[in-house]
Amino acid sequence: MNPIHVIGGGLAGSEAAWQIARLGVPAVLHEMRPTRGTEAHVTGTLAELVCSNSFRSDDWRNNAVGLLHEEMRRCGSLIMRAADANQVPAGGALAVDRAGFARAVEARIESEQLIELRREEIAGLPPAPWDSVIVATGPLTSPALAEAVRALTGAESLAFFDAIAPIVYKESIDFSVAWFQSRYDKHGPGGDGADYVNCPLDKPQYEAFVAAVLAGEKTEFKQWEGTPYFEGCLPVEVMAARGPDTLRFGPMKPVGLTDPRTGRRPYAAVQLRQDNALGTLYNMVGFQTKLKHGEQTRIFRTVPGLEKAEFARLGGLHRNTYLDSPKLLDGALRLKAMPRLRFAGQVTGVEGYLESAAIGLLAGRFAAAERLGRAPAPPPPTTALGALLNHITGGHLAARIEGGAKSFQPGSFQPMNVNFGLFPPLDPALDARIKKDGRKPALSARALSDLETWLGAARPT
Repeated sequence: MNPIHVIGGGLAGSEAAWQIARLGVPAVLHEMRPTRGTEAHVTGTLAELVCSNSFRSDDWRNNAVGLLHEEMRRCGSLIMRAADANQVPAGGALAVDRAGFARAVEARIESEQLIELRREEIAGLPPAPWDSVIVATGPLTSPALAEAVRALTGAESLAFFDAIAPIVYKESIDFSVAWFQSRYDKHGPGGDGADYVNCPLDKPQYEAFVAAVLAGEKTEFKQWEGTPYFEGCLPVEVMAARGPDTLRFGPMKPVGLTDPRTGRRPYAAVQLRQDNALGTLYNMVGFQTKLKHGEQTRIFRTVPGLEKAEFARLGGLHRNTYLDSPKLLDGALRLKAMPRLRFAGQVTGVEGYLESAAIGLLAGRFAAAERLGRAPAPPPPTTALGALLNHITGGHLAARIEGGAKSFQPGSFQPMNVNFGLFPPLDPALDARIKKDGRKPALSARALSDLETWLGAARPT
């Protein structure tokens, strides 16, 4: 049986290769690192996490991201298996030791007999004899391959900035000021309700901090001017520029926190989340930035508790590229202009680690089904997997106001995290019987029930 080729060993590519092998089909996984590096990666390990170490909420009953976690677990996800085995405390979120996570993914890939790992760059379009290829090169697709796809489709890829948050050594935090607490003391996977380091600011300190962020010298990328930021990962200085209280209602919101020194809620707070299993590194939550490194050190050390902070990594900025997928891809993630090519991961226009891996999971299953002579069966749109797939392959609509009335039409495609707004509504009769706080659990219960039906239909008889 001819192998399916997967280009890119990130989360999506690793998951795609794993799903192909689980269905009994051979796969070749091509990863250009460490032969050729990128602007953001620092290792050659598969599935390296280049931004946050958090996979976000693990609450499958009330959060669409948590639901996606659970659906992927039930699909035998390699990424979820590695994440669960390498989790670190993070309140209600699932966060991982990034190095341990990547090593776990790579070890499973290398031990799978049906997967061949090749450390090489695929420059340009894949060779013609490769009749089934998954392109999972992520937001940092090599220039040669990106240009080849652009030439093939006749369409310009879109792009946005994705910024990286700084990481602080725990031993350099002043715990006479900072304290451990999750918002509302909420417990999460592997946590105890006190999973975040909190640094409080009073009103004058907050206002001085915002002013310093706005005045700080930023890195400029003139060749990328006009490229939109993704709303879910805005640099801290971009948020600060939107208004004096934007940060206080965003990553610096103090709700659910009590300063043990005063017994009161602080005016604002910086939270840091554990970044490795040893608990020696903590990342500044929501503080992705394009401030120059010297400015980051100076400004972030004005935060109470971080006056003597030592940084294991400072923030940075890299460019992400993604396809106009509703126009370019079909419902099975194939490139309409060349159906032997599938795309997976962040390059398809999903945002987030797990969303990227989820599309890799689907691309792998679709490609393996075709190789086995079966038609690819998409998951129901009532599931998190199906809702994401539907969004990037034609479900995206934009609002337009005309004459005081709102209508919807195909619009400008932007990266999207999974959310319940992508799901079809509940049956009206059921919706009328449940309370507002029961809607999300009902959507999740329906999703998992429909997922099990889909998985049962997909299993060989």
